[in-house]
Amino acid sequence: MVDRIRVVLVDDHTLFREGLRMLLESHGQFEVVGEAANAWQAVEVARQCHPDVVVMDIAMEGNGLTATRQLHEEIPQLRVLVLTMHGGDEYFFRALEAGATGYVLKEAASTDLITAIQVVAGGGVFLYPSLADKLVRDYLSRASGGDERGGYEKLTPREKQILALVAQGHTNQEIAEKLSVSASTVQTHRAHIMEKLNLDRRSELIDYAIRIGLLRR
Repeated sequence: MVDRIRVVLVDDHTLFREGLRMLLESHGQFEVVGEAANAWQAVEVARQCHPDVVVMDIAMEGNGLTATRQLHEEIPQLRVLVLTMHGGDEYFFRALEAGATGYVLKEAASTDLITAIQVVAGGGVFLYPSLADKLVRDYLSRASGGDERGGYEKLTPREKQILALVAQGHTNQEIAEKLSVSASTVQTHRAHIMEKLNLDRRSELIDYAIRIGLLRR
């Protein structure tokens, strides 16, 4: 028997959480192991319940982005899927920078949410379609000038490997353990990657990785 995906729901509207719980539990693949109504509760419930995925609203008391960042730092293997009414790029990139591995709008179809949870639980990254479309257009405009792949090809094989792992949300320590190197060595490689690609923030690196096809939505 395949283990069900353990989920914690975080939203300050009780009826909305109840609706999500009914939706997920009726699907059969998910087990809702906890709920929280604010960011502080989210961190505590995740610590206690050991979920695979936290479905996180960001516009609530305590700030869901702050909770996302704290969970990413404390429990790196935990996957956080942001479910929000905010469709602006700014919120999206701030969520990724905080450590989220997925972003879905509340207006999305229930099937999109189910797919998103499955994708992030499996180690992938899920982007809501309208943002993905924007990133594709941005990639095509850049690719027409040869900028994207040209920068990528300047990276060494090790730097390409670390770029992919960083974009997937792994910490320096996790990457160091995977590659049998020191965390300081990983940090040095990251600095070289950012310099070669002319990037400043992790969110920009994730954006870049999506545009060149290293991450799937």
